[in-house]
Amino acid sequence: MILDGKAVSEKRLELLKERIEESGLYPRLATVIVGEDPASQMYVRMKHRACERVGIGSIGIELPEDASTERVLEAVARLNNDPDINGILVQLPLPAGADTTRVIDAVAPGKDVDGFHPYNLGRLLAGTPVFAPCTPQGIMTILDEYKIPIEGQRAVVVGRSIDVGRPMTALLLNADATVTICHSKTRNLEAEMKGADILVSAVGKARFVGPDMVKEGATVIDVGINYDEQGKLCGDVDFEAVRERAGAITPVPGGVGPMTIATLMENTFRAAKLRTC
Repeated sequence: MILDGKAVSEKRLELLKERIEESGLYPRLATVIVGEDPASQMYVRMKHRACERVGIGSIGIELPEDASTERVLEAVARLNNDPDINGILVQLPLPAGADTTRVIDAVAPGKDVDGFHPYNLGRLLAGTPVFAPCTPQGIMTILDEYKIPIEGQRAVVVGRSIDVGRPMTALLLNADATVTICHSKTRNLEAEMKGADILVSAVGKARFVGPDMVKEGATVIDVGINYDEQGKLCGDVDFEAVRERAGAITPVPGGVGPMTIATLMENTFRAAKLRTC
């Protein structure tokens, strides 16, 4: 079974548009981008297009590559203090000259629709999340949409980044899976992966996961965005080889990626609703 994240995202966005119209609210998202990295510019454009589609207002703040940490913090502070802004997204990665930790910590937790602020990560770990990071939360939505069982299942997350691996582990644990998180220092990595009922790969290596690493019938979630030696976009998973062994699998592109943006829109609407409570 192919887990079609594009189709799920389309469904969620249409539903969200209806919910926003019915609510009478006008959520607004602000993006902050530093520098002119082409991939980051593209992602920000996609987020603004999604806002327009569902009825979320959006503004973009663009800062030069050499912007100091203080200048970025000033931009974030203005957005924190703007009552018309419900969500703030700082596009990552920031250039080397900006202190990413200080910038993320400066975002008001109630506007942190990316879910990276320590407060929101702490709430997630405690099992009472407000805003979860968009990519792992989007994965949970896919699993729910396709009715993939999680409770009591053995889940293995490969990669321990703060934006995917660690929050993914917390979300699966909150859903009553038994979770193992693997990384570059994990011994017997293949054996750990092959024991997974749900395997989430976020290692950033083109076609790293082959069929010999996957349990028969497992659900395989590919978070990787890579390019192979021919310059073709691919994931962490050798899709064609693994799909015959997996019970369910996400493609790249068209799997996890679209759900990240859909979840950002949902988080922004939630932030707007929380402001009215």
